[in-house]
Amino acid sequence: MFVFIDNSRTLSTSMKPNFQIPLIIAGLLGFTGVALGAFGAHGLKQTLETTGQLKTWEKAVFYQIAHAIALLAVVLAGQPLRATKLIAWCWIGGVLAFSGSLYWLSLGGPVQLLWPITPLGGLALLTGWAGLVGSAMRKQKE
Repeated sequence: MFVFIDNSRTLSTSMKPNFQIPLIIAGLLGFTGVALGAFGAHGLKQTLETTGQLKTWEKAVFYQIAHAIALLAVVLAGQPLRATKLIAWCWIGGVLAFSGSLYWLSLGGPVQLLWPITPLGGLALLTGWAGLVGSAMRKQKE
């Protein structure tokens, strides 16, 4: 048995306008992560296996979905606005750079163009996590 609770009015009316964009992006990252995972597993599986890039594609999907969920949690937890913006934009940029470059690499994109993008995306993801730790530590002191 499934129970569906309509929280859409509560979420949209209680959500500060500044959190709407990261919330929408979290949903889009989650949606496209699932879609790209399915596409990789079904539509591109043979190509990705032939080129030896299936694990790279799966890694990109994992990081994208993990950070979509993390972004959703941070936005809904109501961290201080400044900290949430920093964390959100680090993760959004990080997913686009890190996962995006891995998707591109999996599909045969030029390695020489991608080598600086992937680690910069990873650094942005790490910066977002560090921002979360810093925000939590500041909140605990208050």
